[in-house]
Parts: sequence; C-alpha cells; structure tokens
Amino acid sequence: MAENAAIQGRQFGVSPYVTAPAALNPRSRRKPKGEGHARRAEILAAAERIFVEHGYEGATIRKIADEVGLSSTALYMHFAEKGEILQEICRQAFAALLDLNTAVVAESAAPLERVRRMMLAYIDFGFANPNAYRLVYMTRPVELQDGPQSAAQELGAGLFRSFEQVVEDAEAQGLLRGDARTTAQVLWAGCHGVVSLVISKPYFDWVDRDALVTALLDGLFAGLMKP
Repeated sequence: MAENAAIQGRQFGVSPYVTAPAALNPRSRRKPKGEGHARRAEILAAAERIFVEHGYEGATIRKIADEVGLSSTALYMHFAEKGEILQEICRQAFAALLDLNTAVVAESAAPLERVRRMMLAYIDFGFANPNAYRLVYMTRPVELQDGPQSAAQELGAGLFRSFEQVVEDAEAQGLLRGDARTTAQVLWAGCHGVVSLVISKPYFDWVDRDALVTALLDGLFAGLMKP
C-alpha cells in the first residue's frame, strides 16, 4: 500500500479519484436517514469491491446494500439499479484521468515529456485504484451493455484523444519514428498491459514497480521516438 502511494505521489500527488475512507467498516450498522454526504461515495466504494469479488452478474443490490449497512430500499434512493452504479464508477474514473491529462497539457514541458507524464499518470492511477481500473478497463463487454458502455465509449474516447493530441504535437516536431495514431495506441497498450498484469497477477514475482515502469517506458520511447 505504501508502495502504491509512493508511486502515485511521484508526479501528481494524491489521486483525484475519491472513494470511501479506508477505515470504514464495510458491514457497518444500518445508517439513519440523511447521514452525511459521503453515502453515495460509500456505495460506490462498496460496489467496486462487490463487482470485483463476485463479478457483475453475481453482484446484487442487496449485497451492495449490506456491505454499506443500508437497506436495499435506502440504496435505491441513490441508484436505480446496479448498471447505474457501474456507470458512475466508470464516469468518475474517466473524469479523474482526464483531469490528470488536462493538468499535464497545461504544463510548458516539451511534447515527449508531456507524453511520458501522461503515461505515468495513467499507470499510477491504475495502481492506486485497482478495483476501479478493473471495472473500467477489464470488464467484459457483455457486462457493459446496460449503461456503462456509453461512459466507456464517450468519456474513454475523450480521454484517449487528449493523449493522442500530445503525441501529435511530438509528431509535428519530427520526434516520432512512425505516425501519431499508431504510436499513441502502442504507448497506451503498453501502459494498460503493465497495469492490468500487475493488479491481476499479484502473486507473480514482480521486480520493483518503479523499476518495471521506468524500463517499460524507456523501451517504448527508445523504439518509437527518434533519438
């Protein structure tokens, strides 16, 4: 956990993706009506765990409600059905990543430096929010059809486009070996690969995470960028 926090703080500080406090007892007592503005965040955090543990099909409103300490009726006051919950998890995750990209774009760094910082932000976000990352990027398409797919298509496309535009800036300066579209997709695939493997295969004997990420990015840049 400390390692994840160190990686997240390397460039961008605390992730803007907010979940319920870690100290929250998942199976807490039934909560009285109107208790705090954190209720919706608690539901989303609990749903992340339930979706990852039981799968989308195995997750139920009752399981999510029990995890938070609500009745099913009380939970329905916040979300109409579980597809809406998954859609909100996706929306918040994409919004947080887009905020990170926007912050990098606003910097005065050279294009290749901005590309690298965006990639680090994406990787750090995945490591810091593994449940949300699994649901956004590793959920089967059939499970996204009831609503979350629209968030993935619309917000995800905008997120990738913000990254692709910075790669295009590098292309305009003659810094790429190939075209911007291919380069952007290869870089993104590399980021997704390392995040998805590390969070889904925690039992593997991984090298130091910082060393792994640095070697990956150095290799990608050496192969795709002109010296």
